[in-house]
Amino acid sequence: MRYAQGGGLTAGQRAKREQVRLRAAELFAQDYSDAQVAKELRVSRMSANRWRRAWARGGDAALASKGPASLPMLDEARFARLEAALLRGPAAHGWNDQYWTLARIRKVIGRMFHLSYSLPGVWKLLRRHGWSCQVPARRAIERDEGAIVVWKTEVWPAVERPRRTWNAWVCFEDECGRTLRAPIARTWAPRGATPVAHVPGRRAGRISVAALTCYRPGERSRLLYRVHVYRRRKDEKASFTWADYRDLILMAHRKLGAPIVLIWDNLNRHTCAEIRQFIAESADWLRVVQLPAYAPDLNPAEGVWSLLNRGGLANLAVRGLDELVRVVKRGLKKIQYRPHLIDGCLAGTGLVLTSL
Repeated sequence: MRYAQGGGLTAGQRAKREQVRLRAAELFAQDYSDAQVAKELRVSRMSANRWRRAWARGGDAALASKGPASLPMLDEARFARLEAALLRGPAAHGWNDQYWTLARIRKVIGRMFHLSYSLPGVWKLLRRHGWSCQVPARRAIERDEGAIVVWKTEVWPAVERPRRTWNAWVCFEDECGRTLRAPIARTWAPRGATPVAHVPGRRAGRISVAALTCYRPGERSRLLYRVHVYRRRKDEKASFTWADYRDLILMAHRKLGAPIVLIWDNLNRHTCAEIRQFIAESADWLRVVQLPAYAPDLNPAEGVWSLLNRGGLANLAVRGLDELVRVVKRGLKKIQYRPHLIDGCLAGTGLVLTSL
């Protein structure tokens, strides 16, 4: 008895199936009928009949497993070479985009090993080795991986010194904007009938949210935020000014009741002269650390926006900014009362705060 390799039975499953067939041989020797063998072993009557004919021709040896019918064309060593080539990306193999398709992977296999795979064969090969079709995460081309490694190994450990000296809170700041057009998420619908998400067609302003995720070992993690509404009126400020960020920091200092080590990105309002002067005047309780450019994965506050999208903004249908503000504040309030979610945002960055 033979079974196909990959998509068929594993070695353990083949051994287990062999024991069933050998048990059937014992029952054949005791003059059991096909129906009785099928009922006893919980197999189909057709399988019992096929085994009986094989047993009659060759005895028990005819029912023994003979291993897989064929070995895979790409063994483990060859697939390791293929995997290394695929991880270099499609651009390294002559394609302008970054989109791996089964047809392209089949072409790479042909170039590297001079083997011809079918598209279903490529799919089974990839699935068998733990690959799946996924939506890629986006990373900026300008991102400097070397600078990020330096920040993690040198700058982040240096944050520990003022934190331990002051017993300070470590606060990460980030901001986001929201319009009446909600982020699109997947939803169930009848097959062949694409669902429609109704959104406003005119530009009706937006809201901006600036948030601080605050951490101190031994304390309940905190989320503090400010919301700014822009209705597109004359002489109305479109987003947060440096004074708004200053007020957010002062509010955090007042609510936390302790010194702060503030970590934020390189937004121009974070580095303007007024903010630098404010930081210098507050040096007795405030330290500021800049994140490397294009490194949102190091900022736990980015995780808050993801939680907010999944918690109520996805496919949201609102009629006006006031309703959007209520939904956003309600979502942020839910996160505030769930500190384990705020802790999870820090854990997702890979950064660790040690106890004093």
